[in-house]
Amino acid sequence: LFSQKAFKYESGKQIQVELPDIGHRFQGLIEAMSEAIAETDDELMEKFFGGEAFTTEEIVDGMRKGVKDGLITPVFCGSAVNQQALDMLLYNMHKLLPSPEHNSVLAEDANGEPVELTCAESEPTAAYVFKTVADPFVGKLSYLRVVSGKITAGASLVNARTGETEKMGKPLTVMGKKQTEAESIGAGDIGAVAKLVSAKTGDTLCDASRVVKLPAPVFPKPSLFMAVTVAKKGDEGKISSALARLMEEDPTLSYVNNAETHQQIIGGLGEQHLDVVKAKLKNKFGVEIGLEAPRIAYRESIRKACQKQGRHKKQTGGSGQFGDVWIRFEPQEEQDDMIFAEEVFGGSVPKNFYPAVEKGIQEAVQKGPLAGYPMVGLKATLYDGSYHPVDSNEMAFKLAAILAFKEAMPNANPTLLEPIGALTVTVPDSYVGDVMGDLSKRRGRPMGMSPDHEGNTVIEAEVPMAEMSSYAIDLRAMTQARGSFTLEFVRYEEVPKANQAKIIADAKAND
Repeated sequence: LFSQKAFKYESGKQIQVELPDIGHRFQGLIEAMSEAIAETDDELMEKFFGGEAFTTEEIVDGMRKGVKDGLITPVFCGSAVNQQALDMLLYNMHKLLPSPEHNSVLAEDANGEPVELTCAESEPTAAYVFKTVADPFVGKLSYLRVVSGKITAGASLVNARTGETEKMGKPLTVMGKKQTEAESIGAGDIGAVAKLVSAKTGDTLCDASRVVKLPAPVFPKPSLFMAVTVAKKGDEGKISSALARLMEEDPTLSYVNNAETHQQIIGGLGEQHLDVVKAKLKNKFGVEIGLEAPRIAYRESIRKACQKQGRHKKQTGGSGQFGDVWIRFEPQEEQDDMIFAEEVFGGSVPKNFYPAVEKGIQEAVQKGPLAGYPMVGLKATLYDGSYHPVDSNEMAFKLAAILAFKEAMPNANPTLLEPIGALTVTVPDSYVGDVMGDLSKRRGRPMGMSPDHEGNTVIEAEVPMAEMSSYAIDLRAMTQARGSFTLEFVRYEEVPKANQAKIIADAKAND
């Protein structure tokens, strides 16, 4: 469109050909381009409305200004495989993209005040880490853009985020997979340095005489979480170290070892993202993994008060064991953790055995009566019992408390609780109906809707976490990948009776 000429490539050579006949559409594309260029300058706008055609120089100048201001994004066609039109791409990058030498960059000092950085090697050094690569041989490789000054081997630069000093290794220039050692990386250039300790993507490394911070990118939070299964025995220990390396490379990736469900959970932005992580683990670190839906961390509680006796008596050849307690169990909403109280009169249970009783109940509530999930919202009150002056000890009273718990739970109307998440979905208006319908299928409760500053609709809802394992994939399909969401745990709520039987059966099958 710039030159109104057409080209093709034969044997790697550029050949001009006749313009294809696409009718009035060609003139429409020129009009659209001219209008975008006119918006970059008042004089060009007047010329556009006057019906005059722009000269090639005006098109290039207007396009360059539009690209610099972020108003125009030029698109080029070509083939990297056949090396076609790469010469045109490089030529237009040279002509249209802003040169660092003629454009200063704004940064912030420690007080948040703006500081202008000039692209000159004589200035104090400031470099931006724009990419991190986990290399199995070199280690961590940090790609840098030097905004001012220059980077040389052995230089000590301050990480503006952490305040720590980083010692620079040998600077590298990178062309594809080829890494070449360089004397220095000057202002306006990009290069790489290996084995930086604290530097992460988005950090600014600068001279101690002028500590400044360039704007760091805001990375999206992981939205799809999957449990890791190991293909080969013995690879369990390798996974965490390999994923730690990949997380340095990719800040949108997360990894946790869930002690409750005994699963390793990785989180990413979608199915394809996690497939790429799988491939990287295999190709870079030799670790093969599988992915499956993670187990949900349910809880159990009781809905009515119940009191039972726990009596532990054991007689052997020597001294025996004797512990006897009466404990009242009741629901409470003050806190999730179990509350222990005592109302013993007359010394029927000596005070020195109270901690043993509490310890026994604390141990017992880790496995509820329905599906073996931890119990919450429980109050246990020790109110009576008896002891033997010789045979009673802490272990006997601990076992007696566990027996009382096991006797009481079936009569206390136990129930399952599921985690509920606060969901915020941002979608274009045309997809609101589909999203709301999908939420109702997931037992979601809409809490409200509001417009955002970009013309989308923000839907807020509360939804069971058990229904959200595939939501990242489903939302992408529903909204043509134009929807986004965040999901955060808020509280536990009772599972509907219709769903409890399946959850209990699954829990017993996994034991």
